[in-house]
Amino acid sequence: MLNAHQLSFQFTAGVPLLQNVSLAIEAGQWVGLSGDSGAGKSTLGQLLAGYLTPHKGNVILDNATLPTSGVQPVQWLPQSPELAVNPRWRVAKILREAWAPSEAQCQAFGVQPHWLSRFPHALSGGELQRVCVLRALAPGVRFLVADEISTMLDPITQVELWQALKQKAEQRRLGVLVISHDTALLKRLCTQRYHLSNAQLTPIS
Repeated sequence: MLNAHQLSFQFTAGVPLLQNVSLAIEAGQWVGLSGDSGAGKSTLGQLLAGYLTPHKGNVILDNATLPTSGVQPVQWLPQSPELAVNPRWRVAKILREAWAPSEAQCQAFGVQPHWLSRFPHALSGGELQRVCVLRALAPGVRFLVADEISTMLDPITQVELWQALKQKAEQRRLGVLVISHDTALLKRLCTQRYHLSNAQLTPIS
């Protein structure tokens, strides 16, 4: 289980973005997170993945703190994939940074063979997002934080991406936190949903 306990965080002194927020995600569980822009959804996702350190509280994975080296078991996928890659690396190297997916695995996520020799700027945002999602599925990864990952994709491609991710997550019992403004998407994918507002997390029945 991935367990965030009483997390508090702020960028500006005296203005809490998150205050005593607790959240638990089990292996294989899909949890939805909604909230207004600027409410702190991405910040919570980065705290869960170890990108940020909470000012109070802690994030525990199976009764231990997150590792500080090696492949991280909790992967945060940002809305803007260009923020998650080295612009000087070709796509093949970006993927190999984490693992070497097979041709069939690349096809499942729509990653085309001719993309591998290109630099990130030569791909569209949606194409690069597919690469980042596939890279995040490296062996050893246990949980994913999918932060508005399908926003830049057309409706058909959105369905294809989520179907592929759902299949892979079920095979490996990955826990997934889906951050989105799309209520219908969260209802369709997630068994448990929360709304973040005024630094607090509220369950949605």
